[in-house]
Parts: sequence; C-alpha cells; structure tokens
Amino acid sequence: MKHIVLLGAGRSSSVLLEYFKEHAVAQQWEITVADLSLELAMDIVQGHSSFRFIDLNVNNVKEELVRVADVVISMLPANCHLEIAQLCLKYKKNLVTASYVSPEMMAMDAEVKAAGLVFMNEAGLDPGLDHMSAMKIIDELRAQGAIIHGFESFCGGLIAPESDSNPWRYKFTWNPRNVIVAGQGGAAKFLQEGSYKYIPYHKLFRRTEVIDVEGYGKFEGYANRDSLKYIDIYGLHGIKTIFRGTLRRLGFCRAWDLFVQLGMTDDSYQITDSDKMTHRQFINLFLAYNKHDSVELKLKYYLKLEQDDVDIWEKLEYTGIFSNERITLKNASPAQILQHILEKKWQLNQNDKDMIILFHRFNYKINNEMKELHSYLVVEGDDGHKTAMAKTVGLPVAIVAKMLLNGDIKNRGVLVPVEQEVYAPILLELKKYGIHFIDKQII
Repeated sequence: MKHIVLLGAGRSSSVLLEYFKEHAVAQQWEITVADLSLELAMDIVQGHSSFRFIDLNVNNVKEELVRVADVVISMLPANCHLEIAQLCLKYKKNLVTASYVSPEMMAMDAEVKAAGLVFMNEAGLDPGLDHMSAMKIIDELRAQGAIIHGFESFCGGLIAPESDSNPWRYKFTWNPRNVIVAGQGGAAKFLQEGSYKYIPYHKLFRRTEVIDVEGYGKFEGYANRDSLKYIDIYGLHGIKTIFRGTLRRLGFCRAWDLFVQLGMTDDSYQITDSDKMTHRQFINLFLAYNKHDSVELKLKYYLKLEQDDVDIWEKLEYTGIFSNERITLKNASPAQILQHILEKKWQLNQNDKDMIILFHRFNYKINNEMKELHSYLVVEGDDGHKTAMAKTVGLPVAIVAKMLLNGDIKNRGVLVPVEQEVYAPILLELKKYGIHFIDKQII
C-alpha cells in the first residue's frame, strides 16, 4: 500500500478527493485527510475504507503525518508550504502544491535534488494548467521550426452564464481575499513589441484588453503582476511580446477601479472600532466631510461619475455599501471590510455553476509567414461543490501525485510542470474528465 497525505480539504479539494476515491483500490492507496473542518471531505468520501481523517492545526503540522506518507499534498494556504516542505525534506517525502514557488521554496532546490525528491509546485489551474497547455503549444511550434514572436495568456474564475445573476456578473469561486488584493505589491510588468511596459496598481483596472472567446462572448483582461519571469520559465528568450492577465466580464474592471481609487482595497492598516460602523459609515471614511451632501452625492463627485453612469451605479448599489447594516469585524483593514461586505452578495450558492476560461494567443513566424494561433479551455462546474475551479485545480494535483507514486516523473528538485514528461500525461488524462483545449488557427 502507498500512503497519500492530503493537508487541507476545503472547497478546491472536492474533485481531488473524488479522484482518489475512484482510484484508491486499484492503485492500492491509503489516503489520510487532515484539515480544520472535515465535514465536506467526509461527505464526499462516504465512509470509503481507504480514507482516514485527522483534525489539523495549520499552525502545527504534525510530523507524524509527513513521516508515514509516500507523497504529501498541501492544499493549505501558501504561507504554510515552507514548514511542510522542510518536514518533507527531513523525512525524504515527495511534495505537491498548487501554489506559486516562493523564493524560500526554490532555495531548497539543491537539497531536494540531493535527496532524490520532487517538490512539484504550481500544479493546479493558474498556476498549473496554464503552464502545461502553453508549453505543449510552444514545444509543438518549436518542433515545426517556428519562431515565436508573441505569447499572451489570460485566465479567469467566473460564473457560468446560467448562474450569472448580479450586475457585476461575478461571484467568489476561489479565495475571496485574493480577489480583493489582486494586483497589489508592485507594478504589472510585461513586454509589448519589444518594449518593456509597466502598469502601476492605481491604473491596473483601467488598462484592459478585450478577449473574444468563441461561443462565450467578450471578456476583459487586466495584467498580472509579472509576465517577464515567464520568458525564462518557458524558454522564450528573444520574444517580442509576453503578457499574462486575468479575465473578468465586460464592465467589471471599471467598477472595481472605483474601490481601488477610494482606497477600499488597502490591507496595510486597521480601522479603529470598525465593528461599530455600518457599511455606509465605512465608505464615508474615504470621502470629504460635508454635512449637507449625502454619501452617494459625495461619492459621485469624488469619483467624477456622471448622471448617466447607470451601469456603474447599479453595481455599487448592489454591493450594499450604502446600507446601514453593521460591520462585525473588529479593527479590520479596509480590504478585510470590503471582503466582508462583498461576501454577502457574491457568495456561490449550492446550485450555482462557476466557469473557468483559460485563453492563449500565439503569434509566430514559420516559412517566412506570420501566423496566429488561439488555444482555449472552458470548463463549467456541476454545482456549488463540484465546481469548475475544483476540477481544474484538484485533478491536475491528483494526477501529479499518482505519477510520483508510480515513478513516472524522472526529474528531481523543486519543479513546475513545464516538462513534457509531466504535462503530456496530465493533459491526456484530463480529456477523460472533459477538460480539453481547443486549438484554432486564426491566420
């Protein structure tokens, strides 16, 4: 028997658990699931004999869990991964995460190689399937003798059309905090026609690109923080354009920019006695004092909103920021309070279906002709638990774990899934679950 230890069994782990349940007997797996709350995981597993469950304190991961594992999967918050990685190195265990490789994790590369281990990171959706699908096309184009001049990639966790029921055309399908603070921490950096470009955070949501996905309509994409690092990761030295972004429905970014301009996404300080405020009082904190004008009027004046900005105003009113409902968070940051308010409106309900869109655009030269190729993936969830996000994050992670247990990954060290030995089997198996990319030659 081989032993899988899964640390963290939240919303994104539901389909991963179903995969393990499906394959446990044939693969001779024992699976230990450890989390603060195990109700969802136990409901999915339904008493399957290959599983056991342990309460987990994320501030003190039990060494015994790692010691008995053959592979450890961490679906915990990214700031927990380093402690787990150190335990995996101590006990010589392979590790899988769906999170970006941190500098601290990458610093362990030599030790991980020397121990003959694999610490596979960025094995989910974004990062994860974005790498795998991009590298598949890049490798195929190179094999044909093509020279890649431009690569653009966009990914969005969205709401499916049938569950698109609010003016923002958006609900939280992933960690809400990541949505609130998206884009912070430095300017977005990318390369456009050979020129370096930078977008500061306060301009990020007004510099968008429209992406048309066949059969699903138009979306807008805003720049991710650092596209330049993918030149090395994908081996695209000499490329003229490289840009990675996040997708939202048309109109979202302009409205979200209002929160940015007000300062409501700031997470760097706390608001005293925030639990004694109402939503309305919270937004008034960011507006000039005027005892005669209403909060609504002051906001319109400050943000230079016109009377005919009906779409923007509908979005703002829908959030409930003007209501007299009390905030229950004590001494919270503006970003925490905004998240608290939006979670009441953007919650994914049990019968809601989410949708993942991953879109790549390649411009390349072959036989002295310029060509353009689009490659895209659209996945819809089944319901509020078996979401598209859970499918596209959980299944790649599960397949990587299986490959490690079966000795199918030969490289060693701190890795991301950009090598053919990793991405090809994963993309092939995902087709069995209805997750496949459509490639379309445009020019």
